[in-house]
Amino acid sequence: MSLSVTCCGTGPPIVVLHGWGMNSSIWQPVVPALSEHFQLYCIDLPGFGDSVWSSENDVSLESFVEQIMPALPPRFHLMGWSLGGLIATQIALTHSDRVMSLTTVASSPHFVESNDWVGIKPTILEQFQQQLDSNFKKTIERFLAIQAMGSEDAREQVKQVKQLIFTKPMPDQGVLKQSLAILQTADLRQQLPNIEVPFNRFYGRLDSLVPERAIDDISALAPESKAVVFTKSAHAPFISEPERFVSELLKLVEN
Repeated sequence: MSLSVTCCGTGPPIVVLHGWGMNSSIWQPVVPALSEHFQLYCIDLPGFGDSVWSSENDVSLESFVEQIMPALPPRFHLMGWSLGGLIATQIALTHSDRVMSLTTVASSPHFVESNDWVGIKPTILEQFQQQLDSNFKKTIERFLAIQAMGSEDAREQVKQVKQLIFTKPMPDQGVLKQSLAILQTADLRQQLPNIEVPFNRFYGRLDSLVPERAIDDISALAPESKAVVFTKSAHAPFISEPERFVSELLKLVEN
């Protein structure tokens, strides 16, 4: 099978999707606790980790969804981090009959800053695109540093994440570049009101990629959703505050 899926635990199924440049190992800090309550499906997105990009289509939210869905259980809770949150949102919009709840983590329906929207400065993502051609491992390491920026133990977090993700193969470079373009261009803002399943949103107060100021704007687009802010976290609250992360998820996701 071209898609790598690691399954553990017992209980209602929950599918977790990682972010750009990463793989499913990133979830290790919360896997033991989550697997006590859920049957946990950790996916390597196509082209990342041990998964192969097997679609003939270009890299897009739709082509990610097309490759992931056949490997998933009939009904499941769904959680996506960063880019994985965009893909999870697309799944919830197009396959609401199979999704029991949606939780996005440090994610945004539109990641890039504009006149009327708070987000990542476009120049940062443009620099990443250029650097991928010369040294893409170093580019991912720099992206990790930006993700941890602001948290109290940023250096330790970056070290921990590198140890986790570099246990698996590096991403397919073509998929890496094209999925970075998704972060630059995807815009699901107008579709958020169409989400029909219970919708939870987790954020890090210190996140520079999805700034705290964006939270209220996203809440306005999805007024039925619930937002949780992790005060000591930047872009990866499940790494910086794993116990609280699991506790908040269990409060919101029916067991």
